[in-house]
Amino acid sequence: MAAFLVICFGASWAYVFTVRFACGLSLENPLVQLPFGFMPAIAATVVRRWVTKEGFADSGLRLRLRSAWPYYLVAWLGPLVLTAATMGLAAALGLWTPDFTPLRDFAGGMPAWAFVVVLMLVLPLLTPIYGGEEFGWTSYLRPRLSPGRSAKATVLTGLIWASWHYPLAFAGYIEFPGVLVGLLAWTVSFQFQEALLVWLYVRSESVWVVSLAHAGNNMVLSLVSGILLSEGAGLEVTPVTLLMTAPMAVVCAVLALRGKLRPRDGGMPGQVRKPAVRPTRFPSTDASLD
Repeated sequence: MAAFLVICFGASWAYVFTVRFACGLSLENPLVQLPFGFMPAIAATVVRRWVTKEGFADSGLRLRLRSAWPYYLVAWLGPLVLTAATMGLAAALGLWTPDFTPLRDFAGGMPAWAFVVVLMLVLPLLTPIYGGEEFGWTSYLRPRLSPGRSAKATVLTGLIWASWHYPLAFAGYIEFPGVLVGLLAWTVSFQFQEALLVWLYVRSESVWVVSLAHAGNNMVLSLVSGILLSEGAGLEVTPVTLLMTAPMAVVCAVLALRGKLRPRDGGMPGQVRKPAVRPTRFPSTDASLD
């Protein structure tokens, strides 16, 4: 894990500050973002192949279309549902008056509904790109952080994932009016995102399901909500982040409750699950209980 983190953080942060301040390139350019986004996968590959030499048996690289199709559907449609919930919450709080003109303007005159449909159709094509992060964070790092303690491992992964993004707040990718408060809100958002991604990963056993959900989070939830709330309603980045996080928090709470009511094995892909052993009950030998 130390090798993974050193490679991932060292190379990623060096790249961000080099292209931004030495080369003068904008990280808003998707092509400039690509090396940064693939660094977790590169680090995981290097460690798996040359450091630990453990291979890729537990990496979740199989598509599992037949068994995991319900989770692909959730990963594909879920961000759209979260977007609707975010906008509904903003409207209920009086922060947004339903107006989709900013979305139409952003799409060059295309009707807002058509633009959203195009985004949804593009998501599967973008899935391999977002696999650059998920192959590192959810597939490699999380199962190794705290084996057997799912909640702790998820929280730690969310914190590490969030902190990996911090340089972007100082390199022109995202601008918080108050950096410390903004980074805190961003970190909370990453925590709930990671919880949902882990839920999908454990049940689908495929990193591609998680990558599809990650693509939807960035290209549907963040993009559409950001355009409507920032450009349309004039909200700053931090409240927009919190509004998008609120529906995710509700979903996480529901999943946590269901997990308590119906426990399920939390093993990760590639792990051997041991059968449950019923404890032997011995008759009492205490005469006072007779």
